[in-house]
Amino acid sequence: MRTPSGQFRELLDMIKFEHTVFALPFAFLGALGAAQGMLPPLRTVLWILAAMVGARTAAMTFNRLVDADVDAENPRTADRALPAGRVSKAGAVALLGAGIVLFGLAAGVLGPLTWALSPLALVIILGYSLCKRFTSWAHVVLGLSLSGAPLGAWIAVSGRIEPPALWLSGGVLAWTAGFDILYALQDQGYDRSKGLHSVPARLGTAGSLALSRALHVLALGAWAMFNLHMGSHLIAWAGWVAVAAMLAREQWLVRGGDLSRIDQAFFTLNSFVGIVFFLGHALEWWLSRSLLSAV
Repeated sequence: MRTPSGQFRELLDMIKFEHTVFALPFAFLGALGAAQGMLPPLRTVLWILAAMVGARTAAMTFNRLVDADVDAENPRTADRALPAGRVSKAGAVALLGAGIVLFGLAAGVLGPLTWALSPLALVIILGYSLCKRFTSWAHVVLGLSLSGAPLGAWIAVSGRIEPPALWLSGGVLAWTAGFDILYALQDQGYDRSKGLHSVPARLGTAGSLALSRALHVLALGAWAMFNLHMGSHLIAWAGWVAVAAMLAREQWLVRGGDLSRIDQAFFTLNSFVGIVFFLGHALEWWLSRSLLSAV
C-alpha cells in the first residue's frame, strides 16, 4: 500500500507537473506586457499562477483519465501511473476536481472577463483530450489550450483583449502545435492501427515534419509581431533570436524522422523557449526602468 504522500507524488508525476514551465513564462509575459511598463500587482501574479496550475492540472488529469484504456494498450505509455495501477481512478478524479475548482476560483478573483471566459477555457482544455478520437488536428486544439495562458494573464491585468496579447497567444498556439506534431511521430503506427487521429497518422513522417516547421515559422512571425507592438529593443529581440535558434535546433534533431533524440527536442529545448523569451522582455523592462529612475 502506498502512503498518502507517495500517492500524491505519483499523481503529480502522472500529470508531469514540472511541465507547467512550458506555458507559465508566457503567462507572466502576458501580465508584464499588459502592465505597460509597470510591475503587475503581486496579488494578480499569484492568482495567475494559481489559475495556470489549476487549469493544467485539470487538463492533464482529464487526459490521463479518458486515455487510460488507450495508454494501457500502447507499449510506450503502458507504464503510466493509471494503467499501471500506481494511482487510483478515485484519486485522479479528486485531483481533476481540485484543478477545476482552483482554476474557477482564480478566474473569478482575477476579474469579470476572465470569469466570463473561464467556461470556454475549460471546454477547450478538457475537450482536447477527446479530439484524437475524431480529428487529426488535436495538436492545434492543444496549442489553443496553451495559448489561453498569456491571453488570460493579459486580460487579468488590463481587463481587456488587445492586439499584442493576440500575437503572443497566436505564437504559443503555433509553437505548441508544431512541437506536439513532432512528439506524436512516436505513435504514428499505433494511431493508425487503432483508428486514432493525428497529423502523423494522416500525413506521414515527411508531411508532419514539413507542417511542424511551418508552424514554428508562424510562431516566430507572431512573436516578432508581438515585439513590434511592444516597441521592443535589443535585449527582447536577442531573446527572440535565441528562441529561433532553439526551434531550429529542435527541428534539426528530428530531421528525416529520426526520433532517437526526441526527448531532447521535445522536453529540453521546449522547456527553455518560454523562459528565454520572457527573460529577454523582463531584462529589457528592468533596464529601462532602472535608466528612467536614474535620470
